[in-house]
Amino acid sequence: MADPSTYRPRPGEIPTDPGVYRFRDKDGRVIYVGKAKSLRSRLSSYFQDISALHPRTRSMVTTGASVEWTVVRNEVEALQLEYSWIKEFDPRFNVKYRDDKSYPYLAVTLGEEFPRAQVMRGSKRKGTRYFGPYAHAWAIRETLDQLLRVFPVRTCSSGVFKRAGQVGRPCLLGYIDKCSAPCVGRVTEAEHREIAEEFCDFMAGNTARFVRRLEQQMRQASDDLDFETAARRRDDIVALQKSLERSAVVLGDATDADVFGIDDDELEAAVQVFHVRGGRVRGQRGWVVDKQSEGDLALAEVVERLLLQVYGGESPEGVPREVLVPVLPPDPESVAQWLSDRRQARVDLRVPQRGDKRTLMETVERNAKQGLARHKVARAGDLTARSQALQDLQEALELPQAPLRIECYDVSHVQGTNVVASMVVFEDGLPRKSEYRRFIVRGTPQPDGSVRVDDTAAMDEVLTRRFRRYLDDRDDAGDIELDDTDQGDDAGVLDRSGRPAPASGPIDEKTGKPKRFAYPPQLVVVDGGKPQVDAATRALEALGIDDVAVVGLAKRLEEVWVPGDDFPVILPRTSDGLYLLQRLRDEAHRFAITFHRQRRSKAMTTSALDDVPGLGAVRRKALLREFGSVKRLKAADVDDLAAVKGIGPGLAATIHAHLREDGDAAPAVNLTTGEVLD
Repeated sequence: MADPSTYRPRPGEIPTDPGVYRFRDKDGRVIYVGKAKSLRSRLSSYFQDISALHPRTRSMVTTGASVEWTVVRNEVEALQLEYSWIKEFDPRFNVKYRDDKSYPYLAVTLGEEFPRAQVMRGSKRKGTRYFGPYAHAWAIRETLDQLLRVFPVRTCSSGVFKRAGQVGRPCLLGYIDKCSAPCVGRVTEAEHREIAEEFCDFMAGNTARFVRRLEQQMRQASDDLDFETAARRRDDIVALQKSLERSAVVLGDATDADVFGIDDDELEAAVQVFHVRGGRVRGQRGWVVDKQSEGDLALAEVVERLLLQVYGGESPEGVPREVLVPVLPPDPESVAQWLSDRRQARVDLRVPQRGDKRTLMETVERNAKQGLARHKVARAGDLTARSQALQDLQEALELPQAPLRIECYDVSHVQGTNVVASMVVFEDGLPRKSEYRRFIVRGTPQPDGSVRVDDTAAMDEVLTRRFRRYLDDRDDAGDIELDDTDQGDDAGVLDRSGRPAPASGPIDEKTGKPKRFAYPPQLVVVDGGKPQVDAATRALEALGIDDVAVVGLAKRLEEVWVPGDDFPVILPRTSDGLYLLQRLRDEAHRFAITFHRQRRSKAMTTSALDDVPGLGAVRRKALLREFGSVKRLKAADVDDLAAVKGIGPGLAATIHAHLREDGDAAPAVNLTTGEVLD
């Protein structure tokens, strides 16, 4: 591992101009390519205190052995050069797009003597008109098959076309009138080109005139009693309508736009793009971006990298007039200029705010959200990935065995009020929701009579309560524990992953089911850093438990803290073990905050009358109906209270004393709005 100070350039050597820089390792391989408005400012940020760097950046600069840069005239040139170098060198520390394959297009080779319609992938060719991209090649073939009834353009290869001309006999499509058969001279070169150009006009969105023309021909043939021709024109109209149904009209007829939607988390971002041509959605693409490949990559930077990836290899025809994104990249003017240079015409890069384009953007974002959810479910349900995650944790945390049962704890509160905690359980890498538990934190009494309810005290209390119950259940069931020589009926039982199932454990005599806290985990995860880990460790040590590992996951940098270490364990951003810990942390946070909101909502709807002894719901309603508010009740005397139906003199005195005592305390405050409550 290299020391960045050994190859750090002198500050005076680095220019302040825009440019592109490359980090190389000791073998001379390019490991990272980046661009900057000011090379001096950007490169200096890499050579600061190494402990202050993001873990991914730290790994990159310690892997590198040299840095070099190239000065360009402006940010647009920097974008272009950065893209070309990323494609050329494929640096390991640059963002990775997992689906970088070429999508299929419907192409018409207008540059040939007899234009041909076909499915094409890869780089764009000069003299060819492209429509799409489509999600699947079969969608192009179905559309093309419908349109060949009306536009019988050539679809055969050069070899088939040449052989048909030599033998003087067309192929099958020529016999069934789905090809105009220019190979045998049924139409001239000019007539066939006209058919191909009309086909392109229809695909470009100019559809109305072709439908009107066919309807006019159908009516004319019907008036001439040529019902066979009228029927063919009717079928042609149906074919055009079916091809139009494949892409619903969503925007104006002249709209050409690509609409991007992104849903992201700390590690990954799911991307969806709808290609709108002529006001119709002509294609859809989706893939997953490894967001953390370049450290703490913000959504705006993801958008910038995404646009470079999508349009870097496009021909001018592949770049639309509008590019709609959820957020603008960090330097939108430069990116828009780069797109305009690619298209050789103006390109608008913007975020839609209202109207049909905003509605379509929301649809694309919903697709992205579903795509990320499907990706996570597929990854979580993969037995191989789960096994790898448990193995990663065992190796990184130096555990004696893979943590088949993991418990994660999180504390939730607002300024120390309504403090609650959650416990979620994962077994064999999957959530076991029947084992989830919620805790109402009581707080730790202090010598001065106050109650301590900060995060570390709450974590100490929750773990103490959980594992004290485990010890009680274990001691109560000591007479049924099995030794190594007698496995009883549980011998040889396997769980769903093929591993030996745990013993039955302590059983509740009333329900016949395992007791609530019967099983200990192999690993305890707390949401937080070193203070929370130390609190959890103290709680377990106080109970004499030394066979349960404790770690903490700090959210800001996704660091894993281990008891007794001054520095955290850094797991690779692509690690299945880190992904499992993040799922645990996020699930514990969701479970805790849901319970906290329930408690907070209930606390905000309580009244000062709720704690009055002997005052039930009916009498409370009568009092509030008579006085209108608790504030007026506090101002009333005992006789006024006793005058209310159902309130006797004794109860009136009790209410009066309770409200007066409550009034001496500090007023209640709604912690959400800051409003002083009556």
